[in-house]
Amino acid sequence: MTAVAATPEASAASAPSVLLDAKNVTMQFGGLRAVNDVSMEVKSGEIIGLIGPNGAGKTTFFNCLTGQYKPTAGSVIFDGQPLPPKPRRVVNAGMARTFQNIRLFHNMTALENVMVGRYCRTKSNALDAVFRLPRHRREEREATERSLELLAFVGLEKQADTLSRNLPYGDQRRLEIARALATDPKLLLLDEPTAGMNPQETREAEDLIFRIRDLGLAVLVIEHDMRFIFNLCDRVYCLVRGEVLVSGPGEVVQNDQRVIEAYIGQPAVMDEGNADA
Repeated sequence: MTAVAATPEASAASAPSVLLDAKNVTMQFGGLRAVNDVSMEVKSGEIIGLIGPNGAGKTTFFNCLTGQYKPTAGSVIFDGQPLPPKPRRVVNAGMARTFQNIRLFHNMTALENVMVGRYCRTKSNALDAVFRLPRHRREEREATERSLELLAFVGLEKQADTLSRNLPYGDQRRLEIARALATDPKLLLLDEPTAGMNPQETREAEDLIFRIRDLGLAVLVIEHDMRFIFNLCDRVYCLVRGEVLVSGPGEVVQNDQRVIEAYIGQPAVMDEGNADA
């Protein structure tokens, strides 16, 4: 899987287009408004961070974007079209995600897990599979080749035949990203991708996300590790009690007194690398 970087001339000639345009998204459960009037833009090739304390509505917002929830109010335009209402259709449209709690098929190998993600792009039906018709054989071969490329891209090519449950925690996180990439997304949503990782694994995750961006994808990431998020992201949104408190470039959000008081804590704490909340 090879990244092709745009030339400076090409980058200057064409400004990034708005890939995701969420306007006034609200999600209410009975009397609880978990997400309230949230608006966000994500452009092609951007890495956007979503931060905030536990219970701020970050994952609920992800669920609204990916079809798990139908927003109570507001609209989401993705790649110029209204967001489809079902998760499978959202994936087909070009949006993929990982989860806060890893969701792998633990009795399947790393390769098989990635191939599951790839099947949303195949056309074979049950009849093709039962009789091993040429289309099924061709697509199975192509899915295997593509999945092996993605395993190599995330650094797991040597673990292709390893059951996912036997992989170290950090490798399971990378495997989940490879499976999401197998759907050929335009926008990748990552829900706490470095949770539980040690510092070395976190640095590797940061490098991986930059390489994903270099492929031309946009990335929207929820994370509690402030050092990670401000090193990584072009822009950051801080969500508090279901509402956007502040948004903007990382250095602006990082130093906003409202964000410090509501979430980050004193700047000295963050400088020591203990800003998780």
